[in-house]
Amino acid sequence: MQIIRNSSETTPGPGDWFTGSVFIDAVAAPSDASRLSASSVHFTPGARTAWHTHPNGQTIYVVEGIGHAQRRGGPIEVIRPGDRVFFEPGEEHWHGAAATRFMTHIAMLEVDDQGNPATWGDHVTDEEYGAAPPIDG
Repeated sequence: MQIIRNSSETTPGPGDWFTGSVFIDAVAAPSDASRLSASSVHFTPGARTAWHTHPNGQTIYVVEGIGHAQRRGGPIEVIRPGDRVFFEPGEEHWHGAAATRFMTHIAMLEVDDQGNPATWGDHVTDEEYGAAPPIDG
């Protein structure tokens, strides 16, 4: 057993990867023994990722709030606490908070052999984001 005391600070999400205010707390980092990367990602209302892919897929687990997730070409889905979303390896997608709600999820993935967790693309436009369904339905 190994206990790693939290010594890392909450970091703002990079503007190249996110629209709006996003904050990230490390949960697990890849090491010689593991390729697992996990983060607690906190989205303010309306904040979201850019379009992106993961070489080995990604699972997000919604902890609190209400958000949205979409794969390229698919409908925008409402996601709520307890929901798990799996994105296939190479599947282009985005996820983030609803326009009027905060949302936190745990993002889990395995990096590739070179340590790359994701390939980032264009930002989700306001028009794309605005097509989200109502969160009360």
